[in-house]
Amino acid sequence: MTTPALVPHSRPRRTGADGDYARLLRRVSDAGLMDRRPGYYVIRLSLVGVAFVAGLVAFVLVGDSWWTLMVAAFMAVTFAQVALVMHDVAHRQVFRLRRPTEILGRVVGNAGIGLGYGWWQDKHTRHHANPNHEELDPDVAPDILVWSQRQARGSRGLPRLIGRAQAFLFFPLLLLEGLNLHVAGVRALRNRAAKHRLLEGALLLGHFVVYLGALFAILPADKAFAFFAVHQALFGLYMGCIFAPNHKGMPTFTGDDRPDYLRRQVLTSRNVRGGALTDIALGGLNYQIEHHLFPSMPTPNLRRAQVIVREYCAEIGVPYHETGLVASYREALRHLHDVGVPLRAGGPRQEPIEGSTAGR
Repeated sequence: MTTPALVPHSRPRRTGADGDYARLLRRVSDAGLMDRRPGYYVIRLSLVGVAFVAGLVAFVLVGDSWWTLMVAAFMAVTFAQVALVMHDVAHRQVFRLRRPTEILGRVVGNAGIGLGYGWWQDKHTRHHANPNHEELDPDVAPDILVWSQRQARGSRGLPRLIGRAQAFLFFPLLLLEGLNLHVAGVRALRNRAAKHRLLEGALLLGHFVVYLGALFAILPADKAFAFFAVHQALFGLYMGCIFAPNHKGMPTFTGDDRPDYLRRQVLTSRNVRGGALTDIALGGLNYQIEHHLFPSMPTPNLRRAQVIVREYCAEIGVPYHETGLVASYREALRHLHDVGVPLRAGGPRQEPIEGSTAGR
């Protein structure tokens, strides 16, 4: 496993369709939107850090009381906000240099919330390179859920069983996503090719020892287990609700069906409309199209970039999809329900559309 920087692997050539991206990049660069925003990140990291510490202090002060479950819910939110900070750090939105990026990423990820930085960075880099490509994007690889009718027809065991009703089970399953993130980071340490494997393992172990030790040192067993369940379930639910609107239900690709960089990013991504509260809750990932086009663009610049990108897409005839938050979940759930048609029918079914919309 490698951990490359989360930026496009190479700048597209200035010919043909790839020139479309070069012209768009020039426009956003000329507007100063690729410039660093150190003041913003000082404030944001400070606020998230204060909220994280406040949760720890509240946990100690509330102590042996069922009110501690309210603290668990609060800390689920702070853990997710720390994960969003780690996301921006990994994309080099905060630091240009690799060393400080990796140090902060491992501190807030591995040590802070028990999420393996190296594993996540590798996975997320591959997602950015080929979003919604069934063979190349790990986020749409068939696992518990299936993401296309082609995957549904080839599914076996638990995915085949769950796939019949996965639209109804999606949000309940997100309650397990927090645990899944922790387990995936630990499992990735078995890969001997992973960089800094011992360091990452030591930081993860330190997090789990302190986390579980504090739970059972301060709370009796019943409240400790309840705190753990509420905290991890809501953390997973919140994380899933942040990422589900971004690509689920958008066109997927297979095989050699791989358009140029600009269309690959825009056609597979969905933006979510909203104001400042939506920006905070989703960590700026509601501007998913702009984020995928310019991964290293600082989060506060994405809103301004949206105006340029949307106008440019209309100019060159590339569909630009934007919807409300509730509608984005509705679209994702409708897609999951449609994907399960072959499983509910009990037999093979031909996909209605081939090519770039295969599996929708």
